[in-house]
Amino acid sequence: MKQASFAVHAALVAALSPPAFSAQAQTASPFLQRLDGNNDGTVSRDEIVAARAKLFARLDANGDGVIDEDETEWLRDAIMDRATALQARLVSEMRRIDASGDGKVSRDEFRDRTLFFDLADRDGDGKLSAPEFLVIRGIMVGR
Repeated sequence: MKQASFAVHAALVAALSPPAFSAQAQTASPFLQRLDGNNDGTVSRDEIVAARAKLFARLDANGDGVIDEDETEWLRDAIMDRATALQARLVSEMRRIDASGDGKVSRDEFRDRTLFFDLADRDGDGKLSAPEFLVIRGIMVGR
C-alpha cells in the first residue's frame, strides 16, 4: 500500500506541477494550456482544484470515492514502462556520445555532444530563445 501511495503522489505531483521554465516558455507549454481552463494565460487555484478533481475521477476507476491499490496498478505499470523506455534511451544516447567507441564517455565526448542544442537553434545564432528551448523539451520528452 505504501508503494501505491507513493505512485499516486508521484503522479499527482508530476501532473500538477508547472514546468520550471521562464514565464514565456510556460505560456507556450501545452501542459499549462490544458490546466488554463479560461485561457487567460495563468492557472488559478480553482483551475488546479478542477484538474485535481478530474485526475481523482480518472484514478478512482470504480467510482467509490477512494483510490485503492488495485486502481493504481495501471499507474505503477505505466511508470515502470516509462522507466524501462528511459533506461533504453539512456543506453542508446551513451553509445552515440561515445565517439571513440571504447564503451566509455570521456569529459570531452560528453561536453562536445550538443545535438539537441544544434537542432533547436533554428536561427543559428548560438543562443536558444524560449520557443527554441521548447524544441529541446519536445525532443527529450518524445513529443
